Amino acid sequence: MGSILNEGLTDGAREDHHDEEAAGQSSHHEQSSSQGSDPLVITFRIFNVITAIAALLCTAVNIISVVRSFKHGRDIFEGILRCYAVIIALFVAVAETELEHILKFWRVLEYWVGRGMLQIFVGVMTKALSNEHRDKAYQVVLAEVASGLLLACGAIYVIAGLLCVGKLKRSRVDKSNWREKAVKDLEDMDRKRDELQALLSK
Repeated sequence: MGSILNEGLTDGAREDHHDEEAAGQSSHHEQSSSQGSDPLVITFRIFNVITAIAALLCTAVNIISVVRSFKHGRDIFEGILRCYAVIIALFVAVAETELEHILKFWRVLEYWVGRGMLQIFVGVMTKALSNEHRDKAYQVVLAEVASGLLLACGAIYVIAGLLCVGKLKRSRVDKSNWREKAVKDLEDMDRKRDELQALLSK
């Protein structure tokens, strides 16, 4: 009778120890995941989103002008220039996603100075082709906002690139990705361990 009670107490102690260990590891993983959110990386990603939005606004402005140019046949050459502006602006927006299989074809866009100069070029084209005497009021306002925002983003990219901020970003992003992968691997190991312990306890 005493041995049975001792075995029951031992099993209960083991279960309590296992629960405390699992709770401790869970809190450790939560703490690690919360520390994995690098504020600087988040700031860089927000800036990517803002730049992409500015490029898409420039795309919208130039598409509207292209449609009006070809529809009324008022300036075919301006319409062709607008088409180039649309293509380049879309390319700028896609480049802000920083997908590896996209950037590998245009390695120059990995460098912030090159990316900023391309953004400045699109902003200047959008602003230069805008005509307040010919375009509607909303087109002029949209062109001013879009080109100004993209010019500002391009200038920031160029200045930051000259200060080697791009290298800092790449190192911080790589470190953040490695940390997230490590936390995920630990969670997978804990899940597999729990499954094995559940099988052994049957």
